[in-house]
Amino acid sequence: MAFHLNERLAAGGFDFGTTGICRVLLKDNALFPWFILVPEVDESITELHQLEAADYASVCFTIRQLSGFVQSHFQPDKLNVAAIGNIVPQLHIHIVARSPGDPAWPGVVWGCSEKRNYGKEEALAIHEAYLQSLA
Repeated sequence: MAFHLNERLAAGGFDFGTTGICRVLLKDNALFPWFILVPEVDESITELHQLEAADYASVCFTIRQLSGFVQSHFQPDKLNVAAIGNIVPQLHIHIVARSPGDPAWPGVVWGCSEKRNYGKEEALAIHEAYLQSLA
């Protein structure tokens, strides 16, 4: 099985490579530290419960690992973790750092039109911090 990342997911930010069986993406909106995990599994699997037990465990471990990084690095008041997939059916999990000062608080980030792109150096620094958290 060849893995193909949905073009909408690929176009939305920075590819931080693969951790476990998940592609790790940083969405390009600095207003919300927002990561997307995409399990590199058969495209017919669109829901978490459809994963084989070992793959499910790997995905959950990566969710936990990335959530810990987001919590320690960005220090949000709340983490939102969700596998929605209403627009992009490819299985993916959002991990979003939220705080009362963000433009969408307390609502959802999906409908917020405000955006600030990361600068190249800012995204590289986040990537480096993420890699350090894995060591």
